[in-house]
Amino acid sequence: MADNLLVVHGGGPTAVINASLYGVIREAKKNPSIGKVLGAIGGTGAIFTEQFLDLTAFSDEKLKLLLHTPASAIGSSRYPLYEEDYAKMPEIFKKHHIGYVLLNGGNGTMDACEHIYEVCRDHGIGVAGIPKTVDNDIAMTDHVPGYGSAARYLAATTQEVGEDVKSLPIHVSVIEAMGRNAGWITAASALARRKKGDAPHLIYVPERPFHEDEFLEDVERLYKEKGGVVVVASEGLTNVNGESIVPPIFKSDRAVYYGDVSAYLAELVIKKPGICGRASIALQSPVDRAEAILVGELAVKAVTGGNGGHMIGFKRQPGDIYQVEPVLVPLKDVMLYERINERGNDITDEFVKWCEPLIGGPLPEFLNFRDYI
Repeated sequence: MADNLLVVHGGGPTAVINASLYGVIREAKKNPSIGKVLGAIGGTGAIFTEQFLDLTAFSDEKLKLLLHTPASAIGSSRYPLYEEDYAKMPEIFKKHHIGYVLLNGGNGTMDACEHIYEVCRDHGIGVAGIPKTVDNDIAMTDHVPGYGSAARYLAATTQEVGEDVKSLPIHVSVIEAMGRNAGWITAASALARRKKGDAPHLIYVPERPFHEDEFLEDVERLYKEKGGVVVVASEGLTNVNGESIVPPIFKSDRAVYYGDVSAYLAELVIKKPGICGRASIALQSPVDRAEAILVGELAVKAVTGGNGGHMIGFKRQPGDIYQVEPVLVPLKDVMLYERINERGNDITDEFVKWCEPLIGGPLPEFLNFRDYI
């Protein structure tokens, strides 16, 4: 009897996480060594409650809907795992004739994936990772599926806010972007600019300390010059001591969640003259979707081909035409990878050139007569 394959989603969803799931199912159906594709309903915790759904029971017509389904179709979680939890997994997998396990997620999920690989390797169960995160903070790969769509969403949102502020130039508008430790999404707002002077006028990423005095000086200067200012700031801004500029509001086993950075910055401007969609289907990047499908397919090939213990990554090829080569990355090598600029209030031209292909084409065109004045 062919072994079943289990897919588990971990962490926050993206606009293309279900595209990777589609890629897994499509590739698995071609492989005679795989029986059913099972989905863990609700993330890693579903392994212990044994809530598995047979995804191969759905028609191809239904499965194609995954390509345009927001959030996670099988659910996800931030369920904490401990050594005793990992030790229980092989017997659960055997009970359900699961010979292959794929985890789709970010840094924490890849860490769990490595642990599951270690406890399963002597039981003949193959384990591999599918990268997923809007934060783009997984190392050993050029970029991660999920980021391109989030970048497209923020760039388009920033562009629209910029036009609003340009038409009524009396506001200082602060947009908060996701990314507690890495500013990749925040940096993508730079792609909103059609010409010099367009929004965003200031960009603040978490890799560099945030200085309130410099921020207020920059806002005041730009406000006098333009009458309206658009600021994009990461949720993870910290001061020179590495402390968040806003107090914590919630703590979990794995992370600390802080207050509203955008409201805090706006209050600074007033006193001292949301988070944008990580899983938006409307602005899903077609490049991001295609690569998400690909990593799902390649993860199936890796785990059935004896290459367990790896995550699928991308190596960008040199040249002016965007091309990437899929690579196998050892799970133990996956860690944070960050990129910043000098001053900490904008993004380099090199970053813009790197990011543009990932959002899947230019942002929507529009006409503003003020551009001709």
